[in-house]
Parts: sequence; structure tokens; C-alpha cells
Amino acid sequence: MPLLLLTIALASAALMGLAIQRGATCMVAAVDAAVSERSYGRASALAEAALWVGGLIAVAQLAGLLSMAPARYAASGATVLGGVLLGLGAWINRACVFGAVARIGSGQWAWFGTPVGFFLGCLLPIARPEALGHPAPFANAGLVAVPFAALAAWRLIQAARSPGFLAHLWHPHRATLLIAVTFVATLLTVGVWAYTDALAAIARAMDARIGLRGAMVLALLAGAIVGGWFAGKIRWVPPTRNDIVRCLAGGALMGAGGALVPGTNDGLIMIGLPLLQPHAWIAVVTMTLTIAAPIAFARHIRRPAVA
Repeated sequence: MPLLLLTIALASAALMGLAIQRGATCMVAAVDAAVSERSYGRASALAEAALWVGGLIAVAQLAGLLSMAPARYAASGATVLGGVLLGLGAWINRACVFGAVARIGSGQWAWFGTPVGFFLGCLLPIARPEALGHPAPFANAGLVAVPFAALAAWRLIQAARSPGFLAHLWHPHRATLLIAVTFVATLLTVGVWAYTDALAAIARAMDARIGLRGAMVLALLAGAIVGGWFAGKIRWVPPTRNDIVRCLAGGALMGAGGALVPGTNDGLIMIGLPLLQPHAWIAVVTMTLTIAAPIAFARHIRRPAVA
């Protein structure tokens, strides 16, 4: 591929990793905050990031920059089972696939076991659903692009009025939006991409761009580590055996679940939800409920008895 596009893709992946380190991206943390604290800041950040991806894809569609639209898949019982495995794996792992990147960037090296476990889960003999095709993301992209332009303008005005531009952008909510922007940048340069998709493709050895996908994963992790270093968050936590086993098991469950859906929370939330793909909505709802159930149960049993 052209050197310029390769440079943009790798820089976008690294910047995404840096933003993940700061952003409110972990699905487990978002669900935990909603269930335990009735706090929905993380969930709203993820929701707005999905809106930004949808809006930017609509703009790219209007501009003729979208070479291939994301694939669509049929929803089935396997979709529900995949969502359950994704949620269970994330809960066991104590972080979703985005959250694991943030933990790695903070020096919690046990979470390197998550992508390794995910890769191993992708090696299981699970038949992935066949794509139904690559239809245009939106029947009328203008109806999406216009309100998105208003949202983007509002955010830019907020940033311009802020006394500290970089500090404003480094807020967890805005950093999550930066993830959306870099996500679309990689989509437009190297095609549909999420680091879990890259690991799945490498595991299946069915992609001519395996070297590129591997480089993108390394750039993402490097960006997260650099972000943790700049933020002073690297704690150099030595991995324990229990943590490694938990991360490997959680990652493997997410890998198996992602094959059944197909997709994991990064691609499902960032692409599937804003493009209104039914299989993505079913999987994300199922995953969310699966994560919430043990959190709510643990909160219930810890609640002191009323005399």
C-alpha cells in the first residue's frame, strides 16, 4: 500500500492506543459504574463515540472515500451465545478488549494475557457466520451527516473556548471521541479494522495483510504504553499466576464469543451500533446484561441487612 496511507494508519493506531489509555472505553468499567454507582458518564462517552464513528462514516460515504462498507451478518442464536461469552470473558478478565489495552499501557503486564488468550480462542474450531454482503452504510448519508456536523461543530466550539485546549481534549470523555476519529482514520486507510479483528485474522491465517495487521496491533499497544508513561500511570505491576490465568481465560472466552457473533466490543460498538446492524445490537445488549448480572449479584450480597 502507499507509504502515506501506511504512515497514517500506523499513526492512527498509535494515537488510538494513547487515547484508550485516557478515555472511558472499558465496557466492564462502564457497566460497573452504572450498576454500582448509578453513574453513566463512561456509558455516555462510549455512546457518543459510536455516534462520531457513524457520522464520520456518513461524511466519508458522501465524499466517496469509503472503498468498502463494513460487512453485515445475520442474527441468530449463535449471536446471543457469542454475546454471553463476550460478557463472561470480559467480567472474568476484569476488562473488555479496550480496557485490557489501557491496563497494559498502565504497566499491568498480566493483561498481555488477554490478547494472547483472545488469539487462542480464535484458534478454536468455531464456524464464523458468512457475511451477508457489504451494503452502503446509510441509505441517505446526508440525513446522518448533517446532524453530526452540528454535533462536531459544538464540540469544536467547546474546545476553542477552553482555556487549555490540550487539557480539554485529554478529558476522558473527549479522549474517547478521539478513539472514534482514529478508528475511522484506520477504516479509510486500511479498511475495516479493530485490533481484535486483526488477531482473529492472524489466527485464521487467511489474510494477505497479516503483516500489516500485526504492525497495527503493535502500534496500538505502543501508543497505550507511551500514553501511560506520559500520564505517569505506569506502575510496573508484576504479573501473578492468578492474574495471568484469569486474563488468558477471559481473553479466550472473548475470542470464542467474537467468532460466534462475529465481532467484539470494539468493532460492535464503534461500527455495528451506529450502522444499526441487528447482530451487533443483539450481541452488545447480551454482553452488557451478562457483565451486569454478576456485578449486581455481588452488590446485593454485600448489602448490609436492614434490622
